[in-house]
Amino acid sequence: MPSGQPSHAGRDEASARPRMYYADDVSGRPLSKDPAVVRLGGTYWLYYSIPPYEGKLTTGWTIGVATSNNLTDWVKAGELTNTGDAEARGFTAPGAIVLDGKIHLFYQTYGNADRDAICHAWSEDGLSFTRNPTNPIFRPAGEWNNGRAIDADVIPHSDRLLLYWATRDPQMKVQMQGVAAAPLSSEFSRQDWVQLNPDGPILAPTVPTHLDDPDLDLSWEKDCIEAAAMARHNGRLYMFYAGAYNNAPQQIGVAVSDNGVDFRRLSDRPFVPNGPPGSWNSSESGHPFFFQDDDGQDYLFYQGNNTGGKTWHLSVIPIDWVDAQPVPAHKQAATSV
Repeated sequence: MPSGQPSHAGRDEASARPRMYYADDVSGRPLSKDPAVVRLGGTYWLYYSIPPYEGKLTTGWTIGVATSNNLTDWVKAGELTNTGDAEARGFTAPGAIVLDGKIHLFYQTYGNADRDAICHAWSEDGLSFTRNPTNPIFRPAGEWNNGRAIDADVIPHSDRLLLYWATRDPQMKVQMQGVAAAPLSSEFSRQDWVQLNPDGPILAPTVPTHLDDPDLDLSWEKDCIEAAAMARHNGRLYMFYAGAYNNAPQQIGVAVSDNGVDFRRLSDRPFVPNGPPGSWNSSESGHPFFFQDDDGQDYLFYQGNNTGGKTWHLSVIPIDWVDAQPVPAHKQAATSV
């Protein structure tokens, strides 16, 4: 089977697969994580994480690239390779955005424990990336965290680019969300970023914020909130996030903010839960990425598996909005019948 093509694991499983069911099998098993999607030059570009494998040209985890003309069928276009000391042990978990005709990737180093940090690169063709010479561009400060930053995503807000990232407490147990900002007119280099939450996380698992209903049951988030996927709707910022560590199961929640720092959860139930036993995503639905197409249709990409993490596939659901709330499009259609 050609690398990067959808795997076929059995007739019963196939009958329950979503329309998009993509995994790169270059590592010897179908395994793609951490999707990020943009559109450039009439082509959709998918960036994702792939694990180490024998014979690869780069060390550790790396970022694969696939293209599509319909957001459903993807063909692998290449892989990025290690560049510079920051990426020497690997790099992964891309966040992507198009600014001034260039694709900007914000991604993390990998394999450095509490020294992992956020890096930045840009491309005009989707495949050849120029690294920011100040990489890594960001790691957090403050006694409440361990100095690690992973799972980047960005969104323009006013005249700044907001950078969302996950970090852990000093004991490396609890994963939490933070945010930094840089001028949109900057090079997004290390000196351009200002951390907006120096005293604590903007969202922490199982802990209601000052905007949340204190009676929320957030037990499904367990010890982890990560992989912020940022969206804008009617002037407000929405964060789709992954709650609980991988396969715990990880599930996707949503929070909303007026300023990009103070967030309120929309519900204490997952927006995209893991699937029932036997489904393709029974082990988790996780690590979301929000994408708005040129026609205004919104999509949420995410990862899932039913093998406890031995494999991972990527999928997508279209998103509609009802009364300032995101709704999976198929559910909205069913409701309106």
